[in-house]
Amino acid sequence: MNDVTVSFDGRQVLREVFFRLETRDRVGLIGRNGSGKSTMLKLALEQVAPDAGTVTLDDGLKLGYFSQFSELDGSATITEVLEGLFGDIHEIEDELASIDAAVAIAAVGTSDDDAKELDRLITRQAELFELMEHKGGWDYQRSIDRALTTLGFDEAHRTSPIDDLSGGWRNRAALAKIVLEAPDVLLLDEPTNFLDVAGVEWLEAWFREFRGAAIIVSHDRTFLDAVVTRIVEVENFHLHEYPGNFDEYVIQKQFRLKTLEQQFVHESELLAFEAEGISDRREALKASKQSNSGTGKILGKQLAGIKKQRAPRPVDQIITEIYGGLHIKDVLCRVDQLGKGYGEKRLFEGLTLEIRRGNRIAVLGANGSGKSTLLRVLMGEERPDAGSVDWPKGVGVVSYNRMLAELDDDDTITHAVNALPDSLALTATRKSVGRFLAMFQFSEAELKQRIGTLSGGQRARVAMAQCLLSGASVLLLDEPTNHLDLSSTQVMERALLHFPGAVVVVSHDRFFTDKIATRYVEFGASGAGVAELAVSAA
Repeated sequence: MNDVTVSFDGRQVLREVFFRLETRDRVGLIGRNGSGKSTMLKLALEQVAPDAGTVTLDDGLKLGYFSQFSELDGSATITEVLEGLFGDIHEIEDELASIDAAVAIAAVGTSDDDAKELDRLITRQAELFELMEHKGGWDYQRSIDRALTTLGFDEAHRTSPIDDLSGGWRNRAALAKIVLEAPDVLLLDEPTNFLDVAGVEWLEAWFREFRGAAIIVSHDRTFLDAVVTRIVEVENFHLHEYPGNFDEYVIQKQFRLKTLEQQFVHESELLAFEAEGISDRREALKASKQSNSGTGKILGKQLAGIKKQRAPRPVDQIITEIYGGLHIKDVLCRVDQLGKGYGEKRLFEGLTLEIRRGNRIAVLGANGSGKSTLLRVLMGEERPDAGSVDWPKGVGVVSYNRMLAELDDDDTITHAVNALPDSLALTATRKSVGRFLAMFQFSEAELKQRIGTLSGGQRARVAMAQCLLSGASVLLLDEPTNHLDLSSTQVMERALLHFPGAVVVVSHDRFFTDKIATRYVEFGASGAGVAELAVSAA
């Protein structure tokens, strides 16, 4: 991309962007929701044309694109779709089968023509064996099985029409398809959103063998650490590049911001001197008008001093102000011998625990092991098969996913956040609430927007702000980092660390759970049992 500028309906998205993707380059593309990350991918896909500048792709380049919103569909099964990717292998297999039959016939012949034909067939067979080796044709079925197994596809999912699969399973199917296609350049938009830890680790291992280049939009910091060779941050319409993985980006950006701060102080001093000069010239003009000779003594008025910038309140102080008036009971929920299953499949049984004030419980396990089901049972959305969930009187509990699903498109952001019956916005100061929402990147103008006009990431921020300001004693969060950008995820983490109630969160984001969890509930790989492990806070 050379000097690329893009805007939509008069709104600037990218300005004077320069970007080059090298062979085996793994770029982690990060930035706030709406900053232009998806636009960067669409420029590469030629789905968006720049207003100025040029986007150039090498001739014959094979691009592969995965979007969390681009689902497969159709009546074919995922196994059939993946088998169809290896049409060239099937053609070789068919030709080898025909050669085997022809060799059997030629081998019993006695003429010179039979001997020549046999030699030709054996030579061609050797060529096809070499071609199969080169294309990995002997192992393609094993590759399909390994991808589907690691991504959690059981036999029922493999044999169901794609149209019968849920959106999450379709996205996982799309990811399996794109990695098996092995394009020259991969463009991945939030590839880990619907993967469990085993699935993410499989994708990381796959990247170690992948010889192409990739641009990856992701909020998963652990995944970025494992995969990328440089970070590109979209910020203020421009790109800022940092060599290395996410850990190195964090360190380098701190140095960059410190340098910018020092430059800003220097520029502030220069501007102050300039302001003094302007003031002096005004006084000189005034004095010259009052003097007949125009040469009277100028009594310049110097500025009293440079106003120092007021340092913003620390994030933690803003959060503790919000939660200052929230009073929480000690024991918030008792779970006794809880069990749940569907048909013959037992998800969990014998689960006993107390949810207490200050607990931040991370629920871990493979896809399909029952983690989300546990949250629905705790919320009362599903009945357990055995055991009980006891919420003491007066304990409020709120579900992030229900908040997200029930957002009213006709509502404004500010009303949605402030209108809940027990909202902390009703007890905290308006100034504190305003600062809190500003941390979630909601400007005064955006707070007046209708929810129906928001992107998926913006809607997720609204739902998360609702939860954190709800006044509830317990927050139930199912994959809360999936649609949040890094800045919003970091604010959420700080808020959860200071939340005086309890949090139960299902997440495959290892970086996130490592930062916030004080206890873990870990489901076995089979989903048949649950082991609870208490750990100290980080």
